[in-house]
Amino acid sequence: MTAPMTALGMLELSSIGVAYLVEDTMLKAADVELLVARTICSGKYIVMVGGETAAVEASVAAGKAASMEALIDWLVIPNVDQRLFPAISGTVSLDERDYDALGILEAFSVTAIVEGADAAVKAAAVKLFRIHVAMAIGGKGFLLLTGEVSDVEAAIEAGAREIGKRGLLVSRVVIPRPEPQLFGEHL
Repeated sequence: MTAPMTALGMLELSSIGVAYLVEDTMLKAADVELLVARTICSGKYIVMVGGETAAVEASVAAGKAASMEALIDWLVIPNVDQRLFPAISGTVSLDERDYDALGILEAFSVTAIVEGADAAVKAAAVKLFRIHVAMAIGGKGFLLLTGEVSDVEAAIEAGAREIGKRGLLVSRVVIPRPEPQLFGEHL
C-alpha cells in the first residue's frame, strides 16, 4: 500500500469461513492495508483495513457485498485519528505523568468500541492507550484512556455518545486519581 492511511474500515462477521472470503474480496477490491483479521469471542471474526478513504470505502463495500448473511456490523471512519492504530496494536507506553484520570468505555461490539474510540480522542487532549477487541470478553470491546480529569470526562462522554447511537454502550467510567497499580501492565 502506497497511499497514506487516512481511514479505517471494519467488518464484524458471524461466520469464519465467509470471513476468509470477505477478507480476500476486500484486499482484492482496493489498495488497503490489512490491519487485523482474526477470530474473536462468540465465534465471530473481524476484518479491519486501513488506507486512503476512497480505497477503504471501496474495500468495505466489496466486503459487505460478499458477506452473504454473515455480516453483523461494519464501519468506515474517514479521517481516522492516528492514535487508534497504536492503541489497537497495544504499543502505547505510559509513565507517571499519565495518572491523573483513567477513562473506560465498554461496548457490546468491536465496531462500536472502535468508532467510540475515534470520537473520544477527537473530543479532548487524552492519551488512548488500549483498545481491547473481543478476546475473552464475550465479543465485547473496551478502551482505556488517560489525561486530565476534565479531558477524560469530555472524551468518555463523546465516545459514549457515539456508541450510544448504535445502542451498544455497556458502561462508561471515569476514575480521578486512580491508583497507579491500575496501569501496571501498560507501563
